[in-house]
Amino acid sequence: MITRKELAFMIDHTLLKPDALSRDFDTLCRNAMNHGFRMVAINSYPVKYCKSLLKESPVHVGAAIGFPLGQTTIETKLFEVKDAIANGADEIDYVINIGALKDGDLEYVEREMSCIVSECRGYGILSKVIFENCYLSENEIRDVSLIAKRVRPDFIKTSTGFGSYGARIEDVKIMKEVVGDACQIKAAGGIRDWATCKAMIDAGATRIGTSSGIKILNEFNEQANSEGSGN
Repeated sequence: MITRKELAFMIDHTLLKPDALSRDFDTLCRNAMNHGFRMVAINSYPVKYCKSLLKESPVHVGAAIGFPLGQTTIETKLFEVKDAIANGADEIDYVINIGALKDGDLEYVEREMSCIVSECRGYGILSKVIFENCYLSENEIRDVSLIAKRVRPDFIKTSTGFGSYGARIEDVKIMKEVVGDACQIKAAGGIRDWATCKAMIDAGATRIGTSSGIKILNEFNEQANSEGSGN
């Protein structure tokens, strides 16, 4: 069993609502610091503000790029990446061009991934590639996972949380089976309790994207206390 601290450090504390206000980001960052979450996952606009709140903290600021549809050009995504990094982003989560993948243009998908991952590496920034598996067949998940195995982003990620469904255990298992140790797996979308979170970790995920991190930690504590293991 992992400890509460280890679990918290796997969580990307998420706020991607279009109507989120400054006070919501104040709360997000304060909770991330208080609970020891790994990162706040946000859109690009509030990156500078959240970085100012977290600058004395180990909590990372993560920017969502090409979000949530992925239907912008490589050049546009690269501009977003550079802008987010200039504003203080420590990690980048970008959405692949889903249409290009489904059209079978694997060369484009690989070129896009290579460009963005290379840009992040140049700045020492972690890169995460969002597949949005709800729109993909198993073969397409395998195809883009094989691309990631070659390009080696830091993470591949199941979902934006804005699609028709989020993370599924079977998808995490497929991704892990293909990439092995070449990339880590981030499960995101619909993870709202400790039981689901644990299932994703057991399937191979090492990061969890969720807006329910505090609830998950509380349920983890309840289980640990009931088992008499007190972490």
